[in-house]
Amino acid sequence: MPTRRAALAALAAAPLAAAQEPPALTLSTFSAEVTIPAGHPCMGGGVAPVKEVLDPLEARGFVLRGAGRPVVFLAVDWCEIRNAAYDRFRAKVAAAVGTDPVRVMLCALHQHDAPIFDTAAEELLEKHKAGASVGSVAVFERLTSAVADAAAACLKTARRVTHLGTGRARVDQVASNRRYLDDAGAVRYNRMSATRDPKVRAAGEGMIDPELKLLSFWDGDAPLAGLSAYAVHPMSFYGRGGVSADFVGLARRRLQADTPAALQLYASGCSGNVTAGKFNDGDPGNRPVLADRVYRAMAAAWRDTRKTPVTAPTFRSVPLTLEARGGHEFTVEALTRRLTSDARPFGRCLAALGLSWANRVRAGVPVDVPVLDFGGAALTVLPAESYVEFQLAAQRARPDDFVVVAGYGECGPGYIPVERAWAENDGNLSDWCWVARGSEARMTDAIRRALARG
Repeated sequence: MPTRRAALAALAAAPLAAAQEPPALTLSTFSAEVTIPAGHPCMGGGVAPVKEVLDPLEARGFVLRGAGRPVVFLAVDWCEIRNAAYDRFRAKVAAAVGTDPVRVMLCALHQHDAPIFDTAAEELLEKHKAGASVGSVAVFERLTSAVADAAAACLKTARRVTHLGTGRARVDQVASNRRYLDDAGAVRYNRMSATRDPKVRAAGEGMIDPELKLLSFWDGDAPLAGLSAYAVHPMSFYGRGGVSADFVGLARRRLQADTPAALQLYASGCSGNVTAGKFNDGDPGNRPVLADRVYRAMAAAWRDTRKTPVTAPTFRSVPLTLEARGGHEFTVEALTRRLTSDARPFGRCLAALGLSWANRVRAGVPVDVPVLDFGGAALTVLPAESYVEFQLAAQRARPDDFVVVAGYGECGPGYIPVERAWAENDGNLSDWCWVARGSEARMTDAIRRALARG
């Protein structure tokens, strides 16, 4: 029979031993349809509103628990989520899973036959009776509530995570930089998603990230989820009122059919200056062709995945402060006048989007740059239409690690170019760019701090 003293010692040691055991890492996955209704604006009013649904829009995400408060990664088949709408969406999902909004790593995929939501911009248009709409607040609330509900429900089906998977594959004949050199050696920036001029298409690919990366989660040999990321504007053709997740959505669905037990997600990398224009003339027949090329890389990365035992990751986020764009066309006063004076409804929408961002900057609200860090692998979300150079900078910050970059996080800033683009009169910066020169240094500093090893 043990002595009373020995029994008490054993009792005291038991909870201590349990407390020293690392918490179990678990993963839950969720999805929800987020297709907008007939008549709703696409691309913030910049293209034809919804006439038909060619394929549904989806929100796909996972909830990772066991490393502090839960971390959510969520990728949505929308063009953009901006400013107050970005905050509101994260807050709803955070409340649903019991975490902080900053730990909701939210990004859009940026298809153009899809919505832009900026509730502050929409309220400005309504306040000034501008007769234009970026995106319905009521539709936004309904769809984001459905996503939050799906996130809450998935917590009941959590699975343990024992291994992390990393895979990569080159994507052939999809991405090309908007910047190219013409026959005379002059710099041009007019290679768009659909490029019909054969001379422009014949120019070199330019600066791209040719690799698709795939981060996956496993319970032993059972796959739980995979996240593919590749840097390209995800449009084959658009603007005809046919809602679609486009070629990246089609590729994701094919991989999903191959792996029914694991939820497959996709994120568009930093592709503000990267399109399929070299390989796409806008013919609708190119959509399945581009989808097949991306799918083949997804399948190869999945097939060649390397699994390693997982350790509890760390989460951190650094604040990024970007200045609002100045100049006579971008002052608060000029944007406010344009809300009602621009002859084009889309021009009035652009003014509201720019003013929404300017007001956010004036309020001193920074952009979050979050990182989910597994040591040998890291996942980060960068804001808006960041140029591909920032994705490459993130990879250089951890050259020996597997760094997955999702773009199109907080989309309020619009295009975030490198300084060279300003000097070369990049035509893409004429309107859909609401940040000042000097943003490159601020971005690279935030990337360096976010990805620095603890």
